[in-house]
Amino acid sequence: MTDPTPLCGGDTGVQPTARQEHEGHEHGGHAGHSHGVSVNADRRYLVGALSLLALFMVGEIIVAFMSGSLALLSDAGHMLSDVGAIAAALWAMHLAAQPARGRWTYGWKRAEILSAAGNGVTLLVVSGIIAFEAIRRLIHPPEVEGGAVVVVALVGVVVNIAAAWLLARANRSSLNVEGAYQHILTDLYGFIGTVVAGVVILLTGWTRADPIASLVVVALMLYAAWGLLRDSGRILLEGAPRNVDLDDLRAHLLETQHVRDVHDLHVWTVTSDLPAVSVHVVVEDECFADGHAPQLLDHLQACLHGHFDVEHSTFQLEPASHSAHEPGTH
Repeated sequence: MTDPTPLCGGDTGVQPTARQEHEGHEHGGHAGHSHGVSVNADRRYLVGALSLLALFMVGEIIVAFMSGSLALLSDAGHMLSDVGAIAAALWAMHLAAQPARGRWTYGWKRAEILSAAGNGVTLLVVSGIIAFEAIRRLIHPPEVEGGAVVVVALVGVVVNIAAAWLLARANRSSLNVEGAYQHILTDLYGFIGTVVAGVVILLTGWTRADPIASLVVVALMLYAAWGLLRDSGRILLEGAPRNVDLDDLRAHLLETQHVRDVHDLHVWTVTSDLPAVSVHVVVEDECFADGHAPQLLDHLQACLHGHFDVEHSTFQLEPASHSAHEPGTH
């Protein structure tokens, strides 16, 4: 072979050895991975937000029944889903921190994705209930005490700003934390709409402003639910991450010297910020004859790590003569 140093799309410098790369791929190696849920950094923010929301939710439910405000009751229902979302996020963090063992080769890291999907489903269910009652009240509007609505909603705005600030400091690249954050953010917008509705009722006596504000909350909840279900669904269905261009990734691998073809390329996400790749790479037969294959593996893995931030990769190096013996090529 004329060139003992294969390069990938501009990779330069000292590369890790194949043994160093593979040490992080063993079953026990995932526990120390820097991606995914940051348990110690995020838990205290979620606990703080959970405490704020739970205390306020109880008071809001009481005032909602006393004032007859659907907007307040819908906000309280959404806040209940917020409390559940944060509690589920905390439990998912606990599960995701468990080390890989036995048949659970990635541990419980996908628990956070299930939590995010559950948050999305919860938003859909709550929004459906609120929409039904809001339409009923648009047709037959009840009496609503605008003063109580304004006071409680203003307090709710303050509480939700504080809770959103806490969660904004957490690691929102985790879909688990982002799901809880979206719950709180839509609740904040809902409270702002409720303040407006309460002011309209005080100034004009038009009580239909209350269910209209509830429908605004429903629209925001549906938007947040769609985003969570879309992103969690992509991960659960093993879709390629949005920030990874498969054609670009394939092109980078093919630019590596001595690589003749790439097939059976699969890219998926184990959990938030933890993409994984498996691929079959056809290389020149001489790479196996002169012992050059380990160096080639080093550079292929460094290519994925440097260009696409993929640390979990599995390569099957094949001589060109092997293609006739491999059925089911993807």
